[in-house]
Amino acid sequence: MLKIVIIEDERLTAQDLINTLHKIDLNIEVQAVLTSVEEAVEYFQNHPFPNLLFSDIQLPDGTSFEIFEKVKLTIPIIFCTAYDQYALQAFNVNGIDYLLKPFSKDTVSKSIDKYKLLKGDINYESDIFTQLKEVLRREPSSQRTSVIVYQGDKIIPILLENIALFFLEDKYVFAYTFEQKRHIVSKTMDELEVLCGTRYFRANRQYLVNRKAIKNAARHFNRKILIQLNLDYPDQILIGKLKTTQFLDWLAGY
Repeated sequence: MLKIVIIEDERLTAQDLINTLHKIDLNIEVQAVLTSVEEAVEYFQNHPFPNLLFSDIQLPDGTSFEIFEKVKLTIPIIFCTAYDQYALQAFNVNGIDYLLKPFSKDTVSKSIDKYKLLKGDINYESDIFTQLKEVLRREPSSQRTSVIVYQGDKIIPILLENIALFFLEDKYVFAYTFEQKRHIVSKTMDELEVLCGTRYFRANRQYLVNRKAIKNAARHFNRKILIQLNLDYPDQILIGKLKTTQFLDWLAGY
């Protein structure tokens, strides 16, 4: 029996992966679906490791890399990600594969076959997580200065320095400017995080905030941090307790 754990906060995506795995091999057992960094850390600290892990990168309270920093996993991991293949080619190492969303039965099957082929020769001491973190967090060498937004049938470039934050609402991504106007954006939050580099912080799955928009921060219930903006915004933006140290380092160092 091949025992698998899935880290994925999108319920439909997780169920689709489970159904696909069962179609590929009836001897696959999905032991758990974990939806956050906090839940995953607690699970792996209290349960035996599975044979294989399928993991999304972006989670509501951080990235899956934060799980691997807190728990030393001695199992191969297959990432499920929306990042373009060019950003991942440099990390094609034995024992770790990538499924680019949306995945199919064929791509999942190939990843399972790769695991079965390489499971006896997997380097668990690889610094793959460190390398991937650097790629996903660093600023692109040819840094973008603008992002395309849409107003009706108009396509308009807006300078990133004029955008206070990006947010996810009803499966759409919006840019919210310092003039307190919102515009729909065609890119995903994951793509924007890479595009914007270190001048923005991914507070959670829903928000990506410009450093220039942050007035200060305050302690909040359950060891979270509440971001105070220097402009009017109707909703609270919270940093989960597992990301507070990273946020404070970024806030002090940028």
